[in-house]
Amino acid sequence: MPFLYETFDILAKHGVIPNKRFSLIEDNLSKKFPIRDYQIKSFSRFDYFLNTDFEGKPKRPSHLLFNMATGSGKTLVMAGLMLYLYEKGYRNFLFFVNSNNIIKKTKDNFLNPQTSKYLFEEKIVIDGREIYIKDTDTFESADDHNINIKFTTVQQLHTDLITIKENNISLEDFKDKKTVLIADEAHHLNSGTRNNGELFQTWEGTVLNILNQNFNNLLLEFTATLDFGNTDISNKYQDKVIYKYDLAQFRKDKYSKEINLVRSLYDETDRIIQALVLNLYRQELAAQNNINLKPVILFKAKKTIAESKKHKEDFHQLIEIMSAPLIQHISNTSTVSVVQKAFTFFNSKNISVGEIAKRIKFNFKYDNCISANNDEEAELNQVRLNTLEDESNPIRAVFAVQKLNEGWDVLNLYDIVRLYETRDGKDGKIGATTLSEAQLIGRGARYYPFILDDSQDKFTRKYDDDINNDLKVLEELYYHTKEDSRYISELKKALVESGIYEDDDKLITKKLILKDEFKKTDFYKTGQVVFNKKVEKSYGNVKSFSDLGVSKRNFNYVLSSGAGRMTSAFNAVEETVSEKISNLEVEISAISSHIVRFGLSQNPFFYFSNIEKYFPKVGSLSNFIKSTDYLGGLKILFGGTASRIADITNLDYLMALQGLLQSIEVEIKSNSTEFEGSDYTFDYVHNVFKDKDIKVPKDSERANGQEELVKDEPWYVFNANYGTSEEKSFVSMFAQRFKILKDNFKNIYLIRNERELKIIDKLGRAFEPDFILFCKQIKGKELTYQVFIEPKGGHLIANDRWKEDFLKEIRDEKTVIKIDTDKYLITGVPFYNNANENDFKKSLDDTLLN
Repeated sequence: MPFLYETFDILAKHGVIPNKRFSLIEDNLSKKFPIRDYQIKSFSRFDYFLNTDFEGKPKRPSHLLFNMATGSGKTLVMAGLMLYLYEKGYRNFLFFVNSNNIIKKTKDNFLNPQTSKYLFEEKIVIDGREIYIKDTDTFESADDHNINIKFTTVQQLHTDLITIKENNISLEDFKDKKTVLIADEAHHLNSGTRNNGELFQTWEGTVLNILNQNFNNLLLEFTATLDFGNTDISNKYQDKVIYKYDLAQFRKDKYSKEINLVRSLYDETDRIIQALVLNLYRQELAAQNNINLKPVILFKAKKTIAESKKHKEDFHQLIEIMSAPLIQHISNTSTVSVVQKAFTFFNSKNISVGEIAKRIKFNFKYDNCISANNDEEAELNQVRLNTLEDESNPIRAVFAVQKLNEGWDVLNLYDIVRLYETRDGKDGKIGATTLSEAQLIGRGARYYPFILDDSQDKFTRKYDDDINNDLKVLEELYYHTKEDSRYISELKKALVESGIYEDDDKLITKKLILKDEFKKTDFYKTGQVVFNKKVEKSYGNVKSFSDLGVSKRNFNYVLSSGAGRMTSAFNAVEETVSEKISNLEVEISAISSHIVRFGLSQNPFFYFSNIEKYFPKVGSLSNFIKSTDYLGGLKILFGGTASRIADITNLDYLMALQGLLQSIEVEIKSNSTEFEGSDYTFDYVHNVFKDKDIKVPKDSERANGQEELVKDEPWYVFNANYGTSEEKSFVSMFAQRFKILKDNFKNIYLIRNERELKIIDKLGRAFEPDFILFCKQIKGKELTYQVFIEPKGGHLIANDRWKEDFLKEIRDEKTVIKIDTDKYLITGVPFYNNANENDFKKSLDDTLLN
């Protein structure tokens, strides 16, 4: 029997569970945290589960688990689900976890608008009404208009329910009021199941007891760590894991840093200095590129707080004596490539070893270092540990043993220095300490968002395939350890199993080199490549409702009255209608201005500051109300009895107007995006496409460069094609097609696009076509065609359908760009797929030859 998430995967693949966007969620969550595709999937699957009957659906009360990677924004998903469930009538939420530290952090995320990680908008509006999120001790004091959350640990929850005490919650509290139970780090709740023991008197039993008090209760569990290898746990969660988005997929989707193990024969002191040099390198490199980054180092002790305390004392002494000779020693002796690159950078910026020492001393002075070991220190330093990215937070170094293994959310951790040299693996098995180290590395791999231009995605890695790019160091976490082949082998195994690390032994570096013959061509030297960039959505040309797709149609509003009739359930006898229903069309401009203004003030979407965002040329609120380009051009069709039509009240006008405004809001939001593609721009071919190193899996299809086919072909510009089987099949097909094209075109060049060039669609989505074909007409207008081409395996076509639609839009637009004396026609063709090769050939011929 498959897991629930596997069933949902299949349903999603076939379009049964489409990705839905919920304006209720997106409008009320903070815009600082854009909702990602995988989070949209989690909301969509929950919506489907809640509202659809399907074969094998678990019985209520519902118990679900979201198995989502560390750093993937589980808390944001919790917040979104709370908003969604509020609209479904839920008001009471019980949040519990096994750690007080996580409770404090989550309270800030949910309740404190002053913190940088507050998850909601300043004003939360649902169904036109502002609501508040309230912290409560008991649900007896909760109200029915707001979101009420009780935060507790599972230990305290268990104690409260078995202890009769004033202000304690009891099982009775959950019988009459439906409640949503939200469990973070939920793998801790499986003690009874894991040990195949009696659930009664366990934390797990307590939670399930609460769930079962009310048929409409919900238990939503969240964890990155579920032991699927344990048969009992696997059986328990088979019908409960609604969504699985693990660390391996998170990394594959480029939302995490990459991991590098910096192994050296240095002693502890030199390992620390080497890490400090790299820390400063990142800081200075980021500053040179206008990236505001304050990189943090974690110094990891093995077992005891006393060890960590001693490490911290020794560190401060080292900072006191930091000097040019100590830095020069690292420069002279380190053979780590990134360290040598750092010193090359410093030299190029005239930063001497003495200046390096001086800056390190300043960055890591005593007040900029923090300990996170015992509970007392964790209590005092909780705020600073959870706001390390903030500009106002001075912390640069953290000393810890185990306290940061769960619940620590930090993006600017770049180095972890292991301050011990022992290992605890035995008989080929990974030791417990090594496993905990791998988990810590996984938490530290959260990505620090940055962009250099609007064409980049701020929240994902950008330089995976550009391994010579200096900025790649801002996308990597370094784990510093002494060279020990047995330990490194164990750690790599633990990291590979977790999905956060790709074994270097399974990757090989391939060189993609532009052919010398191509570099000699005029096209390479002076030819251009056309593309666009990702820019913030501009509404500068929006002058009316119609420009944003708002239909100029009547809004129908039925006036309430007592008119009606009775129909027999068993025969055709019906009462006659005593009053005839009439209609009256009223223009918005004819409704009293004070009513319209009041209606607008009741909907935050129509605050004037927001109106100006979508309609920057509106000028004034009066113009928005009166102009036929906006509200003044719309009408309301009132329906009702003759007596009601003759006596439409101000309240009637207001209620009808609010309905009209809600329909306009929905239309505008559905037709609006945060980003869009810019107008086309261009750059020289030789600036965009260059020699580069790429990594591909050893012994895979991609490791074969198809050299025998492409090495002597003048139309293929690189030395090899390290592509998928579908991409190789396309190149083989094109080799035959070239014979036809050369009769009509010159300067025919097929360029493999290894993530060098992006094009952006109208919704701001970035697309990197696998190939770009250039060819210039021999006769006629002598247009240079630039054709975007994307081979696609059959199993990927449905998921990437938007890319094919985008290619069709480009083709339909027939855009011609004039660059100096040349003209470029920008176009695209449908996906190439080997199974439908003949269809692709026809599309290519229609594009180029007709």
